[in-house]
Amino acid sequence: MAESITAQRVTGWDKPEQLDLSKADWQSGSQGAGDVQIAFVEGFIAMRNAAAPGSPSLIFNPAEWRAFVLNARDGAFDLT
Repeated sequence: MAESITAQRVTGWDKPEQLDLSKADWQSGSQGAGDVQIAFVEGFIAMRNAAAPGSPSLIFNPAEWRAFVLNARDGAFDLT
């Protein structure tokens, strides 16, 4: 089953209309519950839920990914 992402057209949207994730090399950071996987595809970063790999993936451009990682490291997304 080929997985692809269709991006909606929005002013300033710099992601491709279609991004083929069918041959993505998904990488996991750990094997724990709530694990996410990432893949680097055509200059973008895709992130998905490892427990539900068929669910939609989030697509980041490099600047968005950097901002996400820096904020995560700073605890911006901590729920406690």
